[in-house]
Amino acid sequence: MRFLYKLERRKMKPQRRNSDALHTCEPFRRTIPYRIYAVVHTCGILALMYRHARTLLHGKTLISSLLFISDIILAFMWATLTPLRLNPVHRSEFPDDYKPELTEPDGGNRFPGIDVFICTADPYKEPPMMVVNTALSVMAYDYPSEKISVYVSDDGGSSLTLFALVEAAEFSKLWLPFCKKNNLLDRSPEAYFASNAHSWTDDEARNLKMRYEEMKRRVEEVVESGQVPELIDSLGIFRLWTHDFTRHHHPTIIQVLLESEKERDESGNVMPNLIYLSREKSRVSPHHFKAGALNTLLRVSGVMTNSPIILAIDCDMYSNDPKTPLRALCYLSDPKIKSELGFVQFPQRFKGINKSDIYACELKRLFHINSTGFDGLKGPNHVGTGCFFNRRAFFGGPHNLVLPEIDELGPYWISRKPIKAQEILALAHKVAGCNYEHDYTNWGVKTGFRYGSLVEDYYTGYRLHCEGWRSIFCNPKRAAFYGDVPMSLIDVLGQQKRWSIGLLEVAFSRYSTLTYGVNSMGLLMGLGYSHYALWPLWSIPLAIYGFLPQLAILHGVSVFPKASDPWFLLYIFLVMGAYGQDLLDFTLGGGTVGRWWNDQRMWMIRGLSSFFFGLVEFSLKTLKISTHGFNLTSKINDDEQTKMYEREMFDFGVASPMFLPMATAAVLNPLALVQGLFGLFTYRGGGGEVLAMELLVVGFVVVNSIPVYEAMVLRKDKGRLPKRVCCSAVILSSALYVLGYFFFK
Repeated sequence: MRFLYKLERRKMKPQRRNSDALHTCEPFRRTIPYRIYAVVHTCGILALMYRHARTLLHGKTLISSLLFISDIILAFMWATLTPLRLNPVHRSEFPDDYKPELTEPDGGNRFPGIDVFICTADPYKEPPMMVVNTALSVMAYDYPSEKISVYVSDDGGSSLTLFALVEAAEFSKLWLPFCKKNNLLDRSPEAYFASNAHSWTDDEARNLKMRYEEMKRRVEEVVESGQVPELIDSLGIFRLWTHDFTRHHHPTIIQVLLESEKERDESGNVMPNLIYLSREKSRVSPHHFKAGALNTLLRVSGVMTNSPIILAIDCDMYSNDPKTPLRALCYLSDPKIKSELGFVQFPQRFKGINKSDIYACELKRLFHINSTGFDGLKGPNHVGTGCFFNRRAFFGGPHNLVLPEIDELGPYWISRKPIKAQEILALAHKVAGCNYEHDYTNWGVKTGFRYGSLVEDYYTGYRLHCEGWRSIFCNPKRAAFYGDVPMSLIDVLGQQKRWSIGLLEVAFSRYSTLTYGVNSMGLLMGLGYSHYALWPLWSIPLAIYGFLPQLAILHGVSVFPKASDPWFLLYIFLVMGAYGQDLLDFTLGGGTVGRWWNDQRMWMIRGLSSFFFGLVEFSLKTLKISTHGFNLTSKINDDEQTKMYEREMFDFGVASPMFLPMATAAVLNPLALVQGLFGLFTYRGGGGEVLAMELLVVGFVVVNSIPVYEAMVLRKDKGRLPKRVCCSAVILSSALYVLGYFFFK
């Protein structure tokens, strides 16, 4: 293990800053204690496996086999997480010291161009004003405007989104100079004008706020009406939306809304490029969801601007730090690492999370804690947004360039024609066609964002690492990006069910993390990626521990060691050690104990809902019994839903089958707890000693199920658990009890 660890981190030695360095890298102080504990915990797991082996050899094979399977999966998940705790690192960068190496002929600085990709797909789930604020926030970066090109991909082909961007293009001529003149940090208009930190005493700010509110009103009126009035279409750009036009079948639409070479703001400064794109769609051609949209952006931007740096962000993740591009360039321009640096990943952060984060939407382990662990190996995975890519990374490994089918799409092509030139627009329309990838099959396979999984971000980052690229985790104190979180439990679970299916698609593909990944990246990175690829397997031990000990108590059977048995202490050590280390990670990572508690509760809820149903749906799809579709997570919340979320009340107000397993566990566990407490006095041989472990498990589940009990019994609002789900849970609990009679007797 020591040899493998040295092999993994050979290229990433922690470094102190010297006078010329733009960034530093230092290991966490807790690294050594974590390595020592990893050895101790591993010994405990081996001892537990020894006990299981002995038990399987001496009867009770069915019950023992289920517990063995459960503990094997728990041990595997712990083992795949451990590599991310061996060498976590912290980085700092110094954007104020960044200076371009090259100069223009006139002596000016030559900053690398940046193409910004923003994807949206539905104006009703992703409001156009949200897209507008994201676009304006990146257009206003502290970066030469002529070097920024913002591409908005509208996969829904909505005239409403285009109308909002037309309005935004005009407003940007006022907003950009205002931001730079006043050196604003909040460069999303919505965030700036909503902030209590600003006073509107000067006339310029008040007038600008009024102009913004007028623009917002016009956009929202058009969205509410569902169409752009003919009187507004003075440019004639909305005439393409005919009666034959649908979101699933329409031609390519490319509109250059701002052209840097010609447009000026009100102060006479150059403007960024702003381009609207809706790729061609056909019902008979595969479109590969978001990955397909990103590859279309990659080709269209290659034809029009072909900047060496690409920023990919979600439409709801506005920029919160105007120096973010310079932070990324501190790494991407470093001559020591840039030849193999594929991307710089910023963490996802969210505004609007309630105090206790009841739905664990912060996903601190995924976006923060584990990313620092990956960073100590070969770098973090791509998480779908807030990522600066080296364009070259999409065309083969660092030492194996895969040339595209035409020169204009190559990573080093320099376009010298205006983006509105007829031949440029004609080629851009061609490469955005729905049949283009049918003729050139490398896209999504060897070049671009990769196809084959619903989690295109995870899969693409994984494949880039397999090809030899490394990445950097950049986590500045001021959040680089802020996004919105779903305030409905069903939206949270639906999103993570989709992730579960996509992750399993990677795990059981020809590029499996356990085989191809380990061979390509090394053991530690392969295991780290496997921790997420096999995420849905959590549902198996959670289901076993959520139902088996409970049914055992109800039928007077003990499935765990007695409290006087030394093996009992081993169980306590492993559970308390794993939970204790997790709590330490969470709190040292900036979390609170309250948020950690809700996070581990949501882990159990996800295990019995999104992970479980994702595993089932993937299995059915593999057997050709069922197929899945892609559903957007809504970014819109109604008033009552928002109030419930702010009051930290769970929203169970949808009769979804995903709520049934957790409701069943909530019904069964208190019954088992009552029976177990009664057994303390009636059980032969001392109930407290015999049922100690079972009662600890049952009690823990009951405490975590308090929000479910409130939703089943006490609440009368729209967020209560529907009666149909409650009745189904009671029926299913009764059926399990009856089956348990035959199982345990």
